Amino acid sequence: MGLIVQKYGGTSVGSIERIQAVAQKVKATQEKGHQVVVVVSAMSGETNRLIALAHEIGTSPAPREMDVLLSTGEQVTIALLCMALHKIGASARSYTGSQVQILTDNAHSKARIRGIDGVRVSGDLQAGRIVVIAGFQGVDDQGNITTLGRGGSDTTAVAMAAALKAQECQIFTDVDGVYTTDPRVEPKARKLDRITFEEMLEMASLGSKVLQIRAVEFAGKYNVPLRVLSSFEEGEGTLITFEDEGMEEAKISGIAFNRDEAKLTILGVPDEPGVAYSILGPVSNANIEVDMIIQNIAEDDTTDFTFTVHRNDYPQALEILKETSSILGAREVSGNEYIVKLSLVGVGMRSHSGIASTMFEALAREGINILMISTSEIKISVVIDEKYLELGVRALHDAFNLAGELPV
Repeated sequence: MGLIVQKYGGTSVGSIERIQAVAQKVKATQEKGHQVVVVVSAMSGETNRLIALAHEIGTSPAPREMDVLLSTGEQVTIALLCMALHKIGASARSYTGSQVQILTDNAHSKARIRGIDGVRVSGDLQAGRIVVIAGFQGVDDQGNITTLGRGGSDTTAVAMAAALKAQECQIFTDVDGVYTTDPRVEPKARKLDRITFEEMLEMASLGSKVLQIRAVEFAGKYNVPLRVLSSFEEGEGTLITFEDEGMEEAKISGIAFNRDEAKLTILGVPDEPGVAYSILGPVSNANIEVDMIIQNIAEDDTTDFTFTVHRNDYPQALEILKETSSILGAREVSGNEYIVKLSLVGVGMRSHSGIASTMFEALAREGINILMISTSEIKISVVIDEKYLELGVRALHDAFNLAGELPV
């Protein structure tokens, strides 16, 4: 049997009872003949509690000291989990990110992993121990503690699996797998047995919160099979892997949506070279990320330019666009922060026609107007009014029969 890396999130280790349940699950995995490395997050609510403590002292704490503070959350969990494992007769040893030598750059609060020294971990595994590692954290080449950003424990787990050449990286969370869409919006949503890295990457980038996008990127880059499982109930979960060329893929694997969108439009801009940069350059300089872009050319040699940003960035982007409008002599600036992005995702789009027309027909049947459209090889996204989100998801779920069985 091979090496399994298991990751347990904050809700999975949110109490002593849950930590003890995780210990039983981990020990059972080892008893099946596997070597086991466990990566854990801080107990649920702990990171927020630590942030609140810091903000009681000041609104802008030093990033280095914030990383020192926040890394303590995972340190508590690894110690408690090892104690729970010892209590049930398992040999286990805990390590912080710096002890394992998860080497990162020095970008505090959003560090990226550069390498892992797996010598100590490999030695423990060979000795029959379960290794418990603090997720979310590492160390830079100056010995400073760093953190990987929210959800960074997923990335830690995948990086450890890649470094140790694990058979599989299992992400245990409060859901039992990846669904065709959010079951809270569409009760008929179906759990997928498997999904490709490409599809999962699109789903994660489009608003699916099951996995951190960096973890999926890392897993795809280093070919680490990922499996999403529930901490609270048994099941096979969802396997995320490379496309299986031996079977016909479903046209659509899932429907993702993002509520955190806002749309801005500048009307009547001169249609000339460099106008797109003149509009988006100042937005980019303010570190505002632009998502979808549409440009329409009018007969009077002017253009209308529309783009979307994260809803939190909307007020600042609107002010920047108004300044740009006066410089360019635009006719009007408008915005809408009550929109959502709704997306179909599926590698089967490569070999099936009619996906877009079916999507547009299903939305039209429900009286849902499409404000913007964007496509890629395995994705079609539309922007619609926020009030139509649930109706749109259910309409598309039915139109593509996602509650039924995958065609084979």
